Amino acid sequence: MTIYEKYEKLLILGGGILFVVINAILMSGGFYYFPIVALIPAVIFLAFFSFTHLFMAVAFLTPLSIELGRLAGADMSFDISIPTEPLIVIMVLLVIMKLIHSGTLNTRILYHPLSLAILFYLLWIFITTLTSTMPVVSVKFLIVRIGFISLFYFFGVEMFKKPGNRRVFLWCYIAGLTLVALITLVKHSGFAFESHRAANMLVRPFYNDHTAYGAALAMFIPVLASFTFRGKKRESRWYVWIFLAVFLTAILFSYSRAAWVSVFAALLVWQVIRLKIKFSTLVTFGVIMAGIVIMMWPDIERRLEKNTQDSSADVAEHVRSITNISSDASNLERINRWKAAIAMYREKPLLGWGPGTYMFQYVPFQTSRDRTIISTNFSDGGDAHSEYLGPLSETGLPGMLSFVLVAVIALYTGFRLLVQLKNKKDRVLVAGIVLGLVTYFTHGFLNNFLHSDKSAVPFWGFAAILVAFDLYGKKLPSAENKEKPEAASGNEPV
Repeated sequence: MTIYEKYEKLLILGGGILFVVINAILMSGGFYYFPIVALIPAVIFLAFFSFTHLFMAVAFLTPLSIELGRLAGADMSFDISIPTEPLIVIMVLLVIMKLIHSGTLNTRILYHPLSLAILFYLLWIFITTLTSTMPVVSVKFLIVRIGFISLFYFFGVEMFKKPGNRRVFLWCYIAGLTLVALITLVKHSGFAFESHRAANMLVRPFYNDHTAYGAALAMFIPVLASFTFRGKKRESRWYVWIFLAVFLTAILFSYSRAAWVSVFAALLVWQVIRLKIKFSTLVTFGVIMAGIVIMMWPDIERRLEKNTQDSSADVAEHVRSITNISSDASNLERINRWKAAIAMYREKPLLGWGPGTYMFQYVPFQTSRDRTIISTNFSDGGDAHSEYLGPLSETGLPGMLSFVLVAVIALYTGFRLLVQLKNKKDRVLVAGIVLGLVTYFTHGFLNNFLHSDKSAVPFWGFAAILVAFDLYGKKLPSAENKEKPEAASGNEPV
C-alpha cells in the first residue's frame, strides 16, 4: 500500500476543508474571485496521484507566481507567493508523511559531501535562531529555508535519479520564465526598449525588481546553451536557439548590471572548463586574486571614484556605470548596506543578530557619510544586497562560511563530474548546471535572493541535479556503447 492509498480519504477530506476555508476567508475579505482558488482541486488531485507532475508544475509556476499582497491590492503584514509557496507547504507535508510511512531515509544522499555542508548550513541557522534578537523573524526564516531545501534539494535528488526528470524540471522552469520574459519584452516595447529606469516596473507583478529577474535569466542561459549541444540531430535543436535568443534579449533589456557581470563570469569559467584547468588551481588563483585586490584596494578605490558615468539606457554607458562609486546612487547604496552589515558583524561576530533580521536592524549602523538619497530610516529598504555579507551580519562568521562551503563543494562536485562522467551529453548538461550556479554565486556578491522561491527553486534544484549525477549518473553506460534505458522509453534528454 502506497502513502497515497493509505491516507487518500484523509487527504481528500483535508483538501476539501482547506478549499472551503480559503474561499470563506477570501469572501469575508471582499475577494470574491481568485484564480488560484479554482486550482486547489487540481492541486489535490496531482498531490494524491502524481507527485512528480506536481513537482514539475511548481517549477513551471515559480516564475509566474505573484505575491498575495499584489493580488489583493493591499499592504499586508506578511506575504506569500501565490500559488507556489502554498503548494510547497503541501508538498513538504506529503514528503514528511511519506518518510513517516516508509520509516527509511536514503543515507547515500544524506552522507554526500554537499548534503553534509547543507545540513551544517541549516544547523547553524537553527543555532543562531535560538540566539536571535528577533526570534519570530528568525523562526519564519528557518522554516522557509528548510522547506525549500528539503523539497528541492533532498527530495529533488530522489526525483532526479531518473535522467528524464532532470530535463523536465529544467524545461518547466524555462517555460514559465519564458512567458515572463515575453510579457516583459512586450511591455518594454512600449518604451521603445530605451527606458532603463522603467525596468523595475516592467517585471512586475512577477518579480519585485529587475535584479531578481536578471538573476533568474542568467542562471538558465548556460543551461539553454548546453541544450544546444545535446540533440541527436542538428535540426532537433532549432527551438532551443529560439529560447536562448529570448533569454539573451531579455537579460539585455533587464538592465541588470549584476546579471550581465554574472554571465561574463560564467563565460570565463567556461574557458577554464574548456582548458581543463583543475578546480584546485582555480580556487588557488581566486584566493590569490582576492588577496591582491584587498592589498591594492585603496588604489583601486581611488581609480573607481574617478568614474562618474551613471546608469543609462545606452548599453555601453550602463556597463561603464558598474564601477561608478562616486555618483551612482544604486552602487553607493549597496556600499552603504555592505558597510552596515560589516558593522553589525563586528558587534556580534560569532552568532550574529539572527537569520532574516538584517533589514530590521541595519538602520542604526548607517553612517552619515555613507547614506545616499535612497537610504531609509525604516525597515522597508530591503536586505544587505549580498549573499555573503547578509549571513555574516545575521549568523556571524560561521554562518557566512557555511554558505561559502556549500558553494565550494557544489562547484567542486560539478568539476569532478565533468571528468568522471562517461556520457558526453551528461557532461555538457553538468557544465550548464555548474555555469548556472557560477552566475548565482557571482550575483551573490551584489544581491541575495535565496529567501525567494524565484531563485531558491532553481538554485537548490541545480544542486540536487549535480548530486543525482554524482550518485547515480556514473553507473550509466556510455552512450557510444549502449543505449540508455531512458532513451528507449522516450525520455532522451534534449
